[in-house]
Amino acid sequence: MPVTIPLITLLTDFGERDYFVASMKGVILNINPQARLVDLSHHVTPHDVADAAYLLKSCYRYFPDGTIHVAVVDPGVGGTRRPLLVSSSRYVFIGPDNGLFTHIYEEEQGVEVRQIENRQYRLDSDGATFDGRDLFAPAAAWLTKGQPIGSFGRLVPNYERLPIAEPAWDKHVMAGHILYIDRFGNLISNLTAYHLKEVRGLTKRPEPYIRIGGITIDGMVRSYAEGSPDTPQALINSNGYVEVFLKEGRAADRLKVERGQRIELC
Repeated sequence: MPVTIPLITLLTDFGERDYFVASMKGVILNINPQARLVDLSHHVTPHDVADAAYLLKSCYRYFPDGTIHVAVVDPGVGGTRRPLLVSSSRYVFIGPDNGLFTHIYEEEQGVEVRQIENRQYRLDSDGATFDGRDLFAPAAAWLTKGQPIGSFGRLVPNYERLPIAEPAWDKHVMAGHILYIDRFGNLISNLTAYHLKEVRGLTKRPEPYIRIGGITIDGMVRSYAEGSPDTPQALINSNGYVEVFLKEGRAADRLKVERGQRIELC
């Protein structure tokens, strides 16, 4: 993917209280003052690679072709994990080899993965704790200046992936799990409209039951407006996943459900 526009997005768990994000932006703009920077989020749950992977999956494809996505949620910084440059037919992704790009490997076409090795594209630093500033930010900036992707390092055949459990039949129920809990307390599962169709075909019911957190939800609604503040409801969200919500409340708190917990369609 040749980079034709100087557009860089940033996704981190750094928050905005400290100097970390500003330092990354300063490095990028010092190399290419024409770069355009977009913050995806800097409030990923600290050290939570799966959280970051879901957020990246949910928004990267809405950016123009040629966008460079820099993602830094890096509990292994300074260790043996490799810095990666991942290119696809549409985008470039830069970040640590810790599974953060798992969904990219699954969804994008023409993926090539390189280890960033060329020290020419690295900021000199006495420490080894801030690759976001010293390695990933300058790599992205130099890409926007026209440096060829192949000059950053060699191709690597193997890279880290997060374990992803797909929904599956368990006797007569389709079992999935909660992928993500957003700031409204909505419970986003890995079940999709496809799984709903499968369950409808087996049960012959127009709408399934959804079981989670000790309750059973009878059927689906189409929007949050159709929900009730008294009891959680389910819908297909804007990303195509089955989501459990509580109107003007927090379903996660009401049901005491955490990420990874089981959800069933029956």
